[in-house]
Amino acid sequence: MDTGPMAQDRRDTPTTAALGSGRRSRRAGVRRLRTVLLATALVLGATAPVQAVPALAPATARAAAPGAERNPHEPPYAGQLTKDLLARMQRLRIPGAVVSVTTPEAGTWTTALGTRDLTTGEPLRTGDHLRVGSITKTFTGTVVLQLVQEGRLSLDDPVATYRQGVPNGERITIRQLLQMTSGLYNYAEDPGFNERIDRDPAGEWTPEELLDVAFRHPVYFPPGTAFHYSNTNTVLLGLIAEQLTHRPLAELFRHRIFRPVGLRETGYHPSTAFPRPHPAGYQFLSNVDSLSAPVLTGRDAAWADWSAGDPYDVTNANLSWAGAAGAAVSTVDDLRRWARALATGTLLSPELQRERLTFVPTSDRPGAPGYGLAVANLLGFIGHDGQIPGFTAFMGYDPARRATLVVLADLNQSPDGTAPANELAKVVVADLFAH
Repeated sequence: MDTGPMAQDRRDTPTTAALGSGRRSRRAGVRRLRTVLLATALVLGATAPVQAVPALAPATARAAAPGAERNPHEPPYAGQLTKDLLARMQRLRIPGAVVSVTTPEAGTWTTALGTRDLTTGEPLRTGDHLRVGSITKTFTGTVVLQLVQEGRLSLDDPVATYRQGVPNGERITIRQLLQMTSGLYNYAEDPGFNERIDRDPAGEWTPEELLDVAFRHPVYFPPGTAFHYSNTNTVLLGLIAEQLTHRPLAELFRHRIFRPVGLRETGYHPSTAFPRPHPAGYQFLSNVDSLSAPVLTGRDAAWADWSAGDPYDVTNANLSWAGAAGAAVSTVDDLRRWARALATGTLLSPELQRERLTFVPTSDRPGAPGYGLAVANLLGFIGHDGQIPGFTAFMGYDPARRATLVVLADLNQSPDGTAPANELAKVVVADLFAH
């Protein structure tokens, strides 16, 4: 289930996502995890859209073996960083990952580690397409900001100017939708919605159906008074962009972003479509179970790892439910280009880029990410992350260091509850940028 920047809790804030409250105790969470995994295996196995795959142990052995695809001109840090990445992948049960780092001193180093298919053991490749989840929000947000730049709407316009029936629509502004301070309920947190996705992962959703799910719930807070990460905001923004331009979102992305920036392998696919080549996507928990699964540490995390069993193949999930908030597909090379363009404001005026990079705190937790206008400040990098069934992604550019970091993984959540791409990004930051 897609969430937001630096996922820790799951859906409330950017963490690929929520920094919300109400976690269960770690020990109780571990006991629950064992029951959930057994029940999930029975339920999902009976519905046929989700297919069990072999145990991960052979795959992690393959990931650690020689032969990972790497740049032949490796910088000095490559050897140790590769070892550290593989060690973290093994501990977090990540089948495969693509990592790309660019610095002025060493240029670009890209490596693919592990497998794209747990059944065959075929290695992941640096040119593979992966689903990137909430990084899609940066595309939707950029189109909306371009429309602001063109005078077709204002950041301070109320949502009701463009869309009727939105709770607090007369008081919520376009800025607050972009900034995740609208207070609108996140449809991705609705248990019934998640049950339907687990039951019918190939099912179609319209944006209007997603909004209906969200608007059945009360708002979290009055507009502008707090932060809560919500896919509902971005689905609304996508509909507004289509309404103002009379063009579908896929076309707007293509003409306004992908072509100007040179993103030749990036696409918008709110469906089961998945450009090749691509890996399989895996997850350990159902969407319903991930709503309340805790983030575990120490012995609890080790127990969860041991007891998690095999992940499930969710490659063919229909991302119509993610839409403008999470249905993009890309490659590590394209995201490296986009990270820099996004952070430096290539497609926006300097004035509007300054507005975009005005960050609000996502929680009162020290070191929590900051969130701007459909962009986040994560680990000191300006960009976004994403978490979608089968996949996680991290993308960012540090203007001070002129460094770019992109991580894509074919697992949406490790047994300990963490987001794989984000955890691998932390390894890179610790090894290369923490001094």
